[in-house]
Amino acid sequence: MQNNTTFFTEPLVRVGLVGTGYVAKLRAEALLHDNRARLVAVVGNTLEKTETFARDYPVEVMSSWQQLVEREDVDLVIICTINRDHGAIAQAALLHNKHVVVEYPLCLDVVEAEKLITLSKAKNKLLHVEHIELLGGVHQALKQHLPQIGHVFYARYNTINPQHPAPRKWTYNHELFGFPLVGALSRLHRIVDLFGQVLTVNCHNRFWQTETEYYQSCFCTTQLSLKNGLLAQVIYGKGETLWQRERKFEVHGENGGLIFDEDRGVIVQAGETTPIEVGSRRGLFAKDTSLVLDHLLEGSPLYITPEQSFYTLKVADAARRSAATGETIIVTDSLNEFGLETHDQKLWPSSPELS
Repeated sequence: MQNNTTFFTEPLVRVGLVGTGYVAKLRAEALLHDNRARLVAVVGNTLEKTETFARDYPVEVMSSWQQLVEREDVDLVIICTINRDHGAIAQAALLHNKHVVVEYPLCLDVVEAEKLITLSKAKNKLLHVEHIELLGGVHQALKQHLPQIGHVFYARYNTINPQHPAPRKWTYNHELFGFPLVGALSRLHRIVDLFGQVLTVNCHNRFWQTETEYYQSCFCTTQLSLKNGLLAQVIYGKGETLWQRERKFEVHGENGGLIFDEDRGVIVQAGETTPIEVGSRRGLFAKDTSLVLDHLLEGSPLYITPEQSFYTLKVADAARRSAATGETIIVTDSLNEFGLETHDQKLWPSSPELS
């Protein structure tokens, strides 16, 4: 897909950062160690948190994200804040002619997401939705070994995170986080990235909560039927009513299976189990940041387009509607509508290898 983003003629990218949490700190550290960029401004949910964050970095504190996106000395806005605000901040930044990097999801609403992609093209500005799961060692190893197991017919991806007690934070808030598989979009995106177009979605979701806004647990299970015949199951759960942590990805083919449990992987074929080398998950936000700067300064292609993330957002929205209605939702969107080519089992080229 052709990218119309204009590239920099200046050697330095000036960055405004929205957010002061864990991911924002990783972004700030990456910018601090890359002489192609300079962090000039930061804003958080409160002035106190922003000032605390800024003590570690030579950066100006802003009182609102609206002020940050209006600054003339900001070329790129990186959005690392609550999911609910992603769309509004991205829109304002694009309208002020800034390039935008946003942690997934692009926003919580598919109509708004489509408008943002259209706006970025009209403004000729980068709109990059971070999906570092594609750069991780497990995903890279899975892609590398897929051809060895033949035609894939079933995949299962479970991420369960017990927390006792559950934190009263935005990731447990309906409005701020969004529907579980929208807020945790990467769970579905790994399936789509590996295997392509989704035909139907059947989802069941349950919350445990003692108040209206915050919940203590959620458990979401989704079945996907893909165009290539694959059946996939995605389970996402967190909170107080879950008891055993799990992060497991299984892919079963006619000639073998790939099983990744946490950061350990094996390939199973004809009764023989062989370990798979899995790269580290460390440094992925720095890798993503570096790739963004490569793109802006040199025109290098990124490992994902906003259209790819948007397609998965539509699948996640189908899961939300299925959970609400109890019905299986047919995904009518074709990958061709997004200008994306579909292959036998792979949707797009492999992500850049980690250095």
